[in-house]
Amino acid sequence: MAFTYFFRDMHTLKLIEEHALPNLKARQHLDIWDAGCAHGPEPYTLAIVLHENMGKFMFRNVRIYASDLNEQFGEVISKGVYPEEQVKRIPPEIFERYFSPTDDPGNSVIAEPIRRSVTFQQHNLTSLRPIKDGLCLILCKNVLLHLTQEERVNVIRMFHGALSPGGYLATEQTQKMPEEMQGMFRQVKPDAQLYLKV
Repeated sequence: MAFTYFFRDMHTLKLIEEHALPNLKARQHLDIWDAGCAHGPEPYTLAIVLHENMGKFMFRNVRIYASDLNEQFGEVISKGVYPEEQVKRIPPEIFERYFSPTDDPGNSVIAEPIRRSVTFQQHNLTSLRPIKDGLCLILCKNVLLHLTQEERVNVIRMFHGALSPGGYLATEQTQKMPEEMQGMFRQVKPDAQLYLKV
């Protein structure tokens, strides 16, 4: 699904902020993969949340690898320019800190430090080849539901292999962890699809 907007899944963002980030902040580098990023509101939202909680000096070590099957999203993400309908749900104080108006009325551009932390590459999840290893966090939202059960299991197994020890996986709320993955992840809270690699 291509349509999304900033700060869409606050429940998962809060869980990442409260349960994953305290552990991840101790790492020298935070390599994060947003798999199925659409045109960028989700990885940029995560970048803003991390910047708010880490400060600008620690944030320099954050690298978010945004990927999607649609290669055209890369141009949108690299420019970081979004229309009002996609940014109107951002808390006003956050919007003022991280967005500026463009010459094109109704559009806003993301602050350069946030834009610099996110890079895009075209990627097909069913290739079962991760974009890199040693990741500390993987987000995969609104993608797994479009796969067959076998494909889901194989993709999640690939995610497990790409995560470093103690890494986290966040999936969409409608997707439960397949039984085949028992013992590979631990759910951090019963009411959310955020998992710790074990």
